Amino acid sequence: MKLTKILATAAVMALGAGMADAEGANIFVIGGKPDDPFWSIVKRGAEDAGIVVEAQGGKVTWLGPQNYDNLGVDAAELIRQAIDQGATGVVGPNWVPEAMDPAFQSVVDAGIPLVIYNAGGIEAADRLGALNYVGAVDYLAGVAGGEWLGNNGATNGLCVNSLPGAANIEDYCNGFAEGMENAGQSASTMPLPATAQGNVTAVAQAVRAHLLQNPDIDAVFATANLDAVGIVQGIQQAGKAGQVQVCGINFDEAILNQISQGQQSCAIDQQGYQQGFYAVSILNGHINYGLSIPTREILTGPGVVDASNIEATMAGASQGTR
Repeated sequence: MKLTKILATAAVMALGAGMADAEGANIFVIGGKPDDPFWSIVKRGAEDAGIVVEAQGGKVTWLGPQNYDNLGVDAAELIRQAIDQGATGVVGPNWVPEAMDPAFQSVVDAGIPLVIYNAGGIEAADRLGALNYVGAVDYLAGVAGGEWLGNNGATNGLCVNSLPGAANIEDYCNGFAEGMENAGQSASTMPLPATAQGNVTAVAQAVRAHLLQNPDIDAVFATANLDAVGIVQGIQQAGKAGQVQVCGINFDEAILNQISQGQQSCAIDQQGYQQGFYAVSILNGHINYGLSIPTREILTGPGVVDASNIEATMAGASQGTR
C-alpha cells in the first residue's frame, strides 16, 4: 500500500514537472461551512482531485458560507465571487434555486463550464445548462430512509427539518414521508429555525419536547450529521431510549459509533467524497482536454449504512473518505 502511494505521488510530480509552464483549470467549488462534518468530506474529495489539477498547472479553490442563516443569498454571492476571481470552472450545489439560479446563470452566460453537485439533481443541471450533476437524488434518499424504518418496525416517523426553505432538505423530508407511506406507515415533519442546524443542544431540546407531546412517534429522521447526534440526545432526555429509532442523511464517526452502539438504526449514504472528487475531475478534464462524460447524472447514492455493513464503513471514515 505504501509503495503504491509512493509511485502514485511520483507520477503526479512527474506530470507536474512536465506541465509546469502550462496554464491549467482555475476551478472554484462552492460547498458547506468549514466546520460541517459532511462538507469536510466533500472538501477532501475535491482537494484530492485538486492534486491532479495542480499538477496540470491549475488550482482548486473552496468557498463556503460561515453559517446557514441566509443560505441562498450567501451561496449566490460566493458564486459571483468565483466569477470575479477568474474561475474557468465552477462546481456548486443548487440548494435554494430561487436565490442561486441567477448567479449560476451568470456563470453559464460568461462561458464558464458548470457542474452541479450534491443538491438540485439532473433537473437543475438541465435548467442551468450544466455539464453534469454529481450526487444523490435527495428525494430518493429520504424515501430510502423512510422505507428502511417503516419496514423495520417503525409506524409513526418524524422528519426534523433544521433548514426550512433549502430545497434538498425539503426533498429529504418529503421523500421520507413517501418512504414511510410505501411501507404502510405514517410520517410528519417538524421544522426548526435555520440556526438550529448543527446546534446539537437546540435539536435535542426540540426533539425531547416534541416526543413528550407526541408519544406515538417511534422513529425520527435527521437531515444533517449533527442533527442526528442531537436527536439521539433528545430521545434519551425524553426517557425513550430504545423506544424510538433514528435514521438520517449522511454520517461521520460519531454517527457510525451511534449505529455500532445501537443508538441509531441507519444512515443514508450519499458518498460526499465522491461528489467532490468526481465534480472537480470532470471539470478539469473538460477544461484541459475537452473531455465529456456522456452519463450526465452521476449518482453517488443513496445507500444504507446499518449494522450489516457498519465495520467496513467505519474503516473508510477513519481515512476521512466516508
